[in-house]
Amino acid sequence: MQNFQKAILKIRINAMKIVQREKSLSVSKPEGTNVRYYIRQEYELHYNEQVAGSSQVWHHHKKILESLYIIEGELTAEWKVGEKTKNQIVKAGDLIETENTPHTFINHTDKIVKFIVIKQVPTGEDKRGILKTDKVIDQ
Repeated sequence: MQNFQKAILKIRINAMKIVQREKSLSVSKPEGTNVRYYIRQEYELHYNEQVAGSSQVWHHHKKILESLYIIEGELTAEWKVGEKTKNQIVKAGDLIETENTPHTFINHTDKIVKFIVIKQVPTGEDKRGILKTDKVIDQ
Protein backbone atom coordinates (compact mmCIF):
# COMPACT_ATOMS: atom_id res chain seq x y z
CA MET A 1 0.00 0.00 0.00
CA GLN A 2 2.91 2.40 0.62
CA ASN A 3 3.99 2.31 -3.06
CA PHE A 4 0.42 3.13 -4.11
CA GLN A 5 0.35 6.14 -1.75
CA LYS A 6 3.73 7.33 -3.09
CA ALA A 7 2.41 7.02 -6.65
CA ILE A 8 -0.67 9.08 -5.76
CA LEU A 9 1.53 11.71 -4.08
CA LYS A 10 3.76 11.87 -7.18
CA ILE A 11 0.74 12.37 -9.41
CA ARG A 12 -0.48 15.23 -7.22
CA ILE A 13 2.95 16.89 -7.20
CA ASN A 14 3.26 16.73 -10.99
CA ALA A 15 -0.37 17.58 -11.80
CA MET A 16 -1.46 20.76 -13.51
CA LYS A 17 -3.00 23.25 -11.12
CA ILE A 18 -5.88 25.50 -12.06
CA VAL A 19 -6.76 28.33 -9.70
CA GLN A 20 -10.24 29.48 -10.56
CA ARG A 21 -11.15 33.13 -10.37
CA GLU A 22 -13.39 32.63 -7.34
CA LYS A 23 -10.38 31.22 -5.43
CA SER A 24 -8.38 34.42 -5.97
CA LEU A 25 -8.34 37.23 -3.43
CA SER A 26 -10.25 40.24 -4.74
CA VAL A 27 -9.42 43.69 -3.34
CA SER A 28 -10.67 47.14 -4.33
CA LYS A 29 -8.01 49.61 -3.25
CA PRO A 30 -9.13 53.08 -2.11
CA GLU A 31 -6.94 54.83 -4.70
CA GLY A 32 -8.86 53.15 -7.56
CA THR A 33 -7.23 49.85 -8.47
CA ASN A 34 -9.23 46.63 -8.38
CA VAL A 35 -6.95 43.64 -7.95
CA ARG A 36 -7.35 39.87 -8.16
CA TYR A 37 -4.45 38.28 -6.26
CA TYR A 38 -3.27 34.79 -7.16
CA ILE A 39 -0.79 34.14 -4.37
CA ARG A 40 1.41 31.11 -5.03
CA GLN A 41 4.34 29.63 -3.13
CA GLU A 42 7.13 31.11 -5.27
CA TYR A 43 5.46 34.02 -7.02
CA GLU A 44 2.34 36.19 -7.14
CA LEU A 45 0.27 37.08 -10.14
CA HIS A 46 -2.18 39.96 -9.97
CA TYR A 47 -4.82 40.97 -12.49
CA ASN A 48 -5.36 44.72 -12.08
CA GLU A 49 -7.93 47.16 -13.38
CA GLN A 50 -7.03 50.76 -12.64
CA VAL A 51 -9.97 53.15 -12.95
CA ALA A 52 -9.91 56.36 -14.98
CA GLY A 53 -8.30 59.36 -13.30
CA SER A 54 -6.63 57.36 -10.50
CA SER A 55 -3.08 57.12 -9.14
CA GLN A 56 -1.42 54.33 -7.23
CA VAL A 57 0.40 55.18 -4.00
CA TRP A 58 4.13 55.76 -4.37
CA HIS A 59 5.95 52.62 -3.23
CA HIS A 60 8.98 50.42 -3.83
CA HIS A 61 10.09 46.88 -3.02
CA LYS A 62 13.25 45.87 -1.19
CA LYS A 63 13.43 42.21 -2.27
CA ILE A 64 10.68 41.70 -4.83
CA LEU A 65 11.03 42.07 -8.58
CA GLU A 66 7.72 43.44 -9.81
CA SER A 67 6.90 43.19 -13.51
CA LEU A 68 3.81 44.70 -15.12
CA TYR A 69 2.39 43.80 -18.52
CA ILE A 70 -0.19 46.22 -19.91
CA ILE A 71 -3.11 44.36 -21.51
CA GLU A 72 -5.38 47.27 -22.41
CA GLY A 73 -5.19 51.05 -22.14
CA GLU A 74 -2.34 53.33 -21.13
CA LEU A 75 -0.80 54.54 -17.89
CA THR A 76 1.81 57.09 -16.98
CA ALA A 77 4.65 55.31 -15.17
CA GLU A 78 6.49 57.61 -12.76
CA TRP A 79 9.64 56.66 -10.88
CA LYS A 80 12.37 58.38 -8.90
CA VAL A 81 16.05 58.39 -9.69
CA GLY A 82 17.72 60.13 -6.77
CA GLU A 83 15.87 63.42 -6.36
CA LYS A 84 14.52 63.45 -9.92
CA THR A 85 11.13 62.12 -10.97
CA LYS A 86 10.92 60.56 -14.44
CA ASN A 87 7.85 59.48 -16.36
CA GLN A 88 6.83 57.63 -19.48
CA ILE A 89 3.55 56.61 -21.07
CA VAL A 90 3.15 52.82 -21.13
CA LYS A 91 0.50 51.08 -23.22
CA ALA A 92 -0.87 47.70 -24.27
CA GLY A 93 1.97 45.29 -24.98
CA ASP A 94 4.55 47.11 -22.83
CA LEU A 95 6.43 45.36 -20.02
CA ILE A 96 7.72 47.31 -17.03
CA GLU A 97 10.22 46.00 -14.46
CA THR A 98 10.18 48.29 -11.44
CA GLU A 99 13.36 46.94 -9.80
CA ASN A 100 13.61 48.57 -6.32
CA THR A 101 12.83 52.05 -7.67
CA PRO A 102 10.13 54.13 -5.96
CA HIS A 103 7.26 54.25 -8.47
CA THR A 104 3.60 54.90 -9.15
CA PHE A 105 1.21 54.45 -12.06
CA ILE A 106 -1.32 57.10 -13.04
CA ASN A 107 -4.33 56.62 -15.27
CA HIS A 108 -4.76 59.99 -16.98
CA THR A 109 -7.33 58.56 -19.41
CA ASP A 110 -11.10 58.21 -19.19
CA LYS A 111 -10.93 54.40 -19.51
CA ILE A 112 -10.06 51.49 -17.23
CA VAL A 113 -6.52 50.19 -17.75
CA LYS A 114 -6.00 46.42 -17.46
CA PHE A 115 -2.65 44.91 -16.58
CA ILE A 116 -0.98 41.87 -15.07
CA VAL A 117 1.57 42.12 -12.25
CA ILE A 118 4.03 39.32 -11.51
CA LYS A 119 6.00 39.47 -8.26
CA GLN A 120 9.03 37.26 -7.68
CA VAL A 121 12.02 37.14 -5.39
CA PRO A 122 15.01 36.99 -7.76
CA THR A 123 18.02 34.82 -7.02
CA GLY A 124 20.44 36.63 -9.35
CA GLU A 125 20.82 33.49 -11.45
CA ASP A 126 20.33 33.89 -15.22
CA LYS A 127 17.58 31.39 -16.06
CA ARG A 128 16.97 32.43 -19.68
CA GLY A 129 18.50 29.20 -21.00
CA ILE A 130 16.07 27.10 -18.98
CA LEU A 131 13.12 29.33 -19.86
CA LYS A 132 13.89 29.10 -23.60
CA THR A 133 14.50 25.36 -23.76
CA ASP A 134 12.40 23.67 -21.06
CA LYS A 135 9.67 22.30 -23.31
CA VAL A 136 9.22 18.62 -24.04
CA ILE A 137 6.93 17.71 -26.93
CA ASP A 138 4.56 14.92 -25.86
CA GLN A 139 3.17 12.55 -28.44
